[in-house]
Amino acid sequence: MRYLIIGLGIYGSNLARDLTDMGHEVIGADIRQSNIEAIKDYISTVYLIDTTEETAIDVLPLKNVDLVIVAIGENFGASVKTVALLKQNGVKHIYARAIDKLHESILQGFEVERIITPEQRAASDLSHEMELGTTIESLAVDADNFVLKFHAPQFFRGIAYSDLDLERNYNLCLIAAARPVERKNLMGISRPVPEILDLSKPGLKVLEGDILTVFGSRHDFKNLYKHLK
Repeated sequence: MRYLIIGLGIYGSNLARDLTDMGHEVIGADIRQSNIEAIKDYISTVYLIDTTEETAIDVLPLKNVDLVIVAIGENFGASVKTVALLKQNGVKHIYARAIDKLHESILQGFEVERIITPEQRAASDLSHEMELGTTIESLAVDADNFVLKFHAPQFFRGIAYSDLDLERNYNLCLIAAARPVERKNLMGISRPVPEILDLSKPGLKVLEGDILTVFGSRHDFKNLYKHLK
């Protein structure tokens, strides 16, 4: 796929690199020369422009990308005006980053396809991470239930997956388990890629680096945290 990322600060540039590593084509735009210099050799094309200017945004290949991501975070007004101009230009698929609840509410008014709140997600993941003692990615299904993806805690290592029995012991559903293996992407860059494990395989044990994806309630995850501690 082809992505346009507007705003190449820490969040936008990391997103651009990750998408490039996955084999996608990434086009970037930013008002700061330093941000452009830092990423220009890593993605396909970069534009040094002010996307709050109507004449400037017209130079972007808006009709030739699958998704536009407005990753501007530090300038509330620039983010909102950029989204407004994108909508004015008929861009249908827009993801936009929100830095607080007010920003999020305004973006909701533009009916963008998705609002990204990395700071809120990072805070939520960090709170789970501190409890579980390992790196966490979380998805809230509703106010009380979550899907959590985390590296297997040391307590689990060496135990057969058939003996974990998370459902009986913790009332948690193990959705999947994965193990990182080195793979090269379309650009020839080698990086660890999670490979799904066959949990029905007899004697398959939890190893260091394994990644578990689990569904459950906040209460049941807290019980897991207490047990591991």
